[in-house]
Amino acid sequence: MASNRHLSRIIVLQTLYEFDFRGDAGDNSADIDEILNRNLERYKSAVDDKKFAKNMTISVHKLASSLDEQLQPLAPDWPIAQIARVDRVILEIGAYELQHHPDVPPKVVINEAVELAKSFGGENSSKFINGVLGSLLKQLKPEEFGDKSKIKKKKVAKKNKLAD
Repeated sequence: MASNRHLSRIIVLQTLYEFDFRGDAGDNSADIDEILNRNLERYKSAVDDKKFAKNMTISVHKLASSLDEQLQPLAPDWPIAQIARVDRVILEIGAYELQHHPDVPPKVVINEAVELAKSFGGENSSKFINGVLGSLLKQLKPEEFGDKSKIKKKKVAKKNKLAD
């Protein structure tokens, strides 16, 4: 069985995906709280921390536009409107969690998003999600990644010395 937080993320994904899908289909009666409560009810025996799922769902829903604006430059060849709906929702969840849940290690956030992509996305979704969220993490925490170009230059210089 999936871990409790993992299952909560699945519920968040399903809720946001359904709300988005119904809205695009012209269903103006779609209610995010109603969809979330139905999904939580379905998994009530397996989810202990309903608050995590509720807070994340409502927050990602409210911040979706600003999250999309942040994500767009990280995948310039893929306008947000062209990204598969499930991939976009997974990216929004991951981007939100990277920025608003410092209690969760960034590698865990990205790994969880990749696992969601493997379960619900297309063939290349997991690689795409990993790349975009990895780029976002580097942008959010540049001090943790340093200037890798200096390291690369040293390796090339050392290699060239050995070749001489």
